[in-house]
Amino acid sequence: MLELLKSFILGVIEGITEWLPISSTGHMILFDEFITLKASDAFKDMFFVVIQLGAIIAVILLFWNKLWPFHLKKTEVKPFFTNENGFTRLCNNYVYVERFILWFKILIASVPAAILGLLFDDQIDSMLTGNLRAYIVAAALIFYGILFIIIESLKIKGRVEDLGALSYRTAFFIGLIQCLALVPGTSRSGSTILGASLLGLSRTAAAEFSFFLSIPAMVGGSAIKVLQFFMDGNTFTSSEIAILLVGTVTAFVVSVLAIKFLLSFIRKHDFKSFGYYRIVLGIIVILYFALVK
Repeated sequence: MLELLKSFILGVIEGITEWLPISSTGHMILFDEFITLKASDAFKDMFFVVIQLGAIIAVILLFWNKLWPFHLKKTEVKPFFTNENGFTRLCNNYVYVERFILWFKILIASVPAAILGLLFDDQIDSMLTGNLRAYIVAAALIFYGILFIIIESLKIKGRVEDLGALSYRTAFFIGLIQCLALVPGTSRSGSTILGASLLGLSRTAAAEFSFFLSIPAMVGGSAIKVLQFFMDGNTFTSSEIAILLVGTVTAFVVSVLAIKFLLSFIRKHDFKSFGYYRIVLGIIVILYFALVK
């Protein structure tokens, strides 16, 4: 029961920090000092990635009408050919072309991080261990926290309010910026929201595209981790399955609430408060590992 409680708490942390631009890694490093799962290193390494699937399911559920191009209401049907032949009617009935275009933009933006992640993710993890990893996370927390404050102070007005107006070029550049999240502590959502804002997206559009961009990144990352887990000869015990389920379901429920909160918050406020929070958290991480560890 104690391990299930730990899994629940970690699922809450994942659900909140995955979507708010405050770095899930920074929080996990701190909480791992006090809430350590009694499981193999291989399982824990896989656990922290796979519970992200719960967070992804939350995005898919909340934005289903914007992401799924089939089974539309008649009012949503938009022809993309002028002539009324059978093929056009078939497309009008079953395919919303703009949503396929959005998915194409998401895939274009996903390519840079996918390539760099496959090439360098393991090397970065092996290089950044122990206290060095904590200090790198803290530096990233503080650095991007300052950037959030500076960029919001510039009061850049977002030109792109709807993702339908997002260009392929801009989507690709946002994908390049997402690669910064390979450095722990950067925050994938933080880097993409920050980058999208600089490239002219409104806060809401930037947050939504960041959510959508997480789907291929996190599904792919989870699939790779699970595959590696089994290829290394590991198997799940019944208790580990229960721990994984509790963490994933909790991450899903909390993610729904966190995403709704963020979208509501940024309609009335800027990202400065997240910047200040990152700076404070970064200082706490430095002090803890410098004075206690």
